[in-house]
Amino acid sequence: MQVSGRDKAYEFLKDTILADPEMQGRFISEQDVADRIGVSRTPIREALLLLAAEDLVQLVPKKGAYVAPISGRQVAELMELRGVVERFAAERVLAAGTAPIRAMREAIERQTSLRGMADAREFIDVDRRFHALLVSATGNELMAKVYEGLRARQVRAGVVALYRSEGRQDAVLLEHESIVAALESGDVGAATAAISAHLESTLKVLLGA
Repeated sequence: MQVSGRDKAYEFLKDTILADPEMQGRFISEQDVADRIGVSRTPIREALLLLAAEDLVQLVPKKGAYVAPISGRQVAELMELRGVVERFAAERVLAAGTAPIRAMREAIERQTSLRGMADAREFIDVDRRFHALLVSATGNELMAKVYEGLRARQVRAGVVALYRSEGRQDAVLLEHESIVAALESGDVGAATAAISAHLESTLKVLLGA
């Protein structure tokens, strides 16, 4: 199936431009994006309209699409929503015996191999996949789809957190290991506590606490 120019632009903007910490507080150059992915400016504008509808960019008349810095409120709400979904997912998979231990450990191994590399976005994309594996294992397709809708915000917040805290990668790996260990032991309380601790740690970094 051929990907349309709009969809190609949408994915590039969402996964690359918005995930770049240096783009916070700046306007997106439609021509630059068009040149980078090989499409005209029309599908770029169409993609920006979609992103504006998701509140990921702000369209300013006569100036273009503005990438507003992530606010403390937005970060807090993101972590709160993730906590609700991920803790429920942990409870559900442990009750059903469907915890994706092997896949989550493979994600940790992949993150470990990316530790210290310049491309923080790839490290965080694997981070997002680690958590998405847990949510998908619930078998609730609607929940998984809603969680997937948080992807751009998760990647963006995660990359910013890495830039703000030099040792954040090591902390993330340890926190992920704690989550998997708790799931493997079958301890619901420990699993939900590990998830909460992980999200709270990220929140503190992002808020500069």
